Amino acid sequence: MPALRLVVTVLFLSSTVSASEVTTKHSADVIVYGGTSAAIIAAVQAKRMGRTAIVVSPDQHLGGLTSGGLGWTDTGRKEVIGGLARNFYHRVWKEYQKPEAWTFQKKETYGDKGQGTVAVDGGQRTMWIFEPHVAEKVFEDLIRDYRIPVLRNEWLNRNGGVEKDGNRIVSFETLSGNQFHGRMFIDATYEGDLMAAAGVSFHVGREGKDVYGEEWNGVQTGTLHHGHHFDAIPGKQRISPYIVPGDPDSGVLPHVSTEHPGRKHAGDHRVQAYCFRMCLTNVPENRVPFPKPDNYDPKRYELLARIFETGWDEGFRKFDPIPNSKTDTNNHGPMSTDNIGANYDYPTASYERRREIIRDHEEYQQGLMYFVANSPRVPEKIRNRMQQWGLAKDEFTDNSNWPHQLYIREARRMTGRFVMTENELLKRKPTPESVGMGSYTIDSHNVQRYITPEGYVQNEGDIGVGCRPYEIALGSLLPKKRECSNLVVPVCVSSSHIAFGSIRMEPVFMILGQSGATAACMAIDRNLAVQDLSYELLRQQLEKDGQVLSYKVVVSGAGIDPRKLPGIVIDDIDAQLTGPWGPSTSWKKWLGVSYLHDGDKRDGKCSATFNAKLPQSGQYEVRFAYTPNANRASNTLVEVHHRDGVLTTRINQKKAAPIDELFVSLGKFNFGEQAKVVVRNDGADGYVIVDGVQFLPK
Repeated sequence: MPALRLVVTVLFLSSTVSASEVTTKHSADVIVYGGTSAAIIAAVQAKRMGRTAIVVSPDQHLGGLTSGGLGWTDTGRKEVIGGLARNFYHRVWKEYQKPEAWTFQKKETYGDKGQGTVAVDGGQRTMWIFEPHVAEKVFEDLIRDYRIPVLRNEWLNRNGGVEKDGNRIVSFETLSGNQFHGRMFIDATYEGDLMAAAGVSFHVGREGKDVYGEEWNGVQTGTLHHGHHFDAIPGKQRISPYIVPGDPDSGVLPHVSTEHPGRKHAGDHRVQAYCFRMCLTNVPENRVPFPKPDNYDPKRYELLARIFETGWDEGFRKFDPIPNSKTDTNNHGPMSTDNIGANYDYPTASYERRREIIRDHEEYQQGLMYFVANSPRVPEKIRNRMQQWGLAKDEFTDNSNWPHQLYIREARRMTGRFVMTENELLKRKPTPESVGMGSYTIDSHNVQRYITPEGYVQNEGDIGVGCRPYEIALGSLLPKKRECSNLVVPVCVSSSHIAFGSIRMEPVFMILGQSGATAACMAIDRNLAVQDLSYELLRQQLEKDGQVLSYKVVVSGAGIDPRKLPGIVIDDIDAQLTGPWGPSTSWKKWLGVSYLHDGDKRDGKCSATFNAKLPQSGQYEVRFAYTPNANRASNTLVEVHHRDGVLTTRINQKKAAPIDELFVSLGKFNFGEQAKVVVRNDGADGYVIVDGVQFLPK
């Protein structure tokens, strides 16, 4: 006879609840499943709207990647980050105003460097770069301030644990036996487990190019946008994937797949690589030497040893600085912290299998760091430099100073009421019913490491396509009504693989968490399915709460408003970008809000296309805008596509622009009603700059 279980119905008002207590039936208006940044922000918004909310977290630590090592925030354009997400970064700023926050570095010596923005925005009272423990404190403060109950280490029973009445979730049960009843549910996990268990459609892997009419989806053999491939090594030296170089019969090195990479642009089951965002330091009193994993096998890193033999030495490129002489350390190069190809089954795997995958990632990455710091196969100069670094002793103190969250860059993606694709992000198609904005580069890490037909090793799947700020549709947060009418999904949103490459940034997850919770609460207020809520009413509430739903160009400082110049002016924000362009405002004047640079890549993978619709056919003078400097390319490649052909020219961007210190004339050309100028970094000998193109009728 099974043991009887006491069931108690509780409506929580505050505090964190231990999952080890008596099994209970928990009830609230909004049940949030997940411990991510989106989960906490969603619960806060529900409380702000007068509703009860419970956070059911599989994790002990709150905040997901934001508190799990990703302190070098992928902001994109911070102007589109509003609402509670911006409040989070304001709270981080407040923490660093305290003198006691600066333990291993003086505040005035902090470099204030961020990703596409300054780390500290004093005018806006925000801070975008931070230590893991500071982020976690902010999330815990939010939970305390809003008196939100959190149950930790509570794992959804994925096998029959979700109870539905028609298309509505009634409750779900966790493995501990706890039951959670609500009127609305929010799946804010990286994996989308509640969504899947509720019978909502989803996709894993890359769609083929033709599914949504995208250029950058599917297998991308031959596309090498970043430096995370084997063409990035000096002289593009080829590396053999075989144990005995050049001998296929000797076997294949670890971390190289023997499978065919697939037909270009075809869909597949593969997802982009995962890693841990390590928090490292070179402060001796706070440094823990890299541990040697129990299952350490130096043969796992033979490929890396061969890469070092070519003279490649960029292993420290992504030691991005955060306060107190620490780093947020990310993947960089042909073989780095990304455990490529080791995660394909993670999105839908059992909890047991996921633990195995996580452990493999830990062993791979810990072994990698130990190898570089200690192996005689590593050049002495690099080995000695790595020995100056180690894990930060005051971070992740209950996990041997190792991050508690694996970077799940992509898992399930819902197939919902509206699917976001690169076409919306690149403004080829309009986005309906905006509930927030993204702006970060469309960014996919590698998905596989394969053997080329010539017998060499190569990576595939790394994509970097610049985009201007774009809207995110309400329908991408909502399942189809027939599948579930009281569920919101702000993390595993309805999008294609390549669109998710930009949407997947932590500030965006917080934005969508707030907007999703707002929709859920307003649907409760009106006793509606969340899909039936009036968008106009939702929009009004979101704007009232500070969400940014559309991007308004605000030209300030040294920026020149392109709308006030004669002719047709296309700013860089309206260009179609390929490759990892970054914004900057370090020169004395520019068009619009900023100009773009290619990061001195010199790889032929960055391009900016300026398309203009002219008022009438005829002759126009074409001018190209850039900001000069001694580190610029002297041979920036520019193409003018006109009625009579294509003019290809090279611009010396070291020299000042002769027209108003902004423009150089490319000449006069005949056009129909369409005109195009393309700027590339092919063969560049310095930074390539793009700021805008002007068409003046003659």
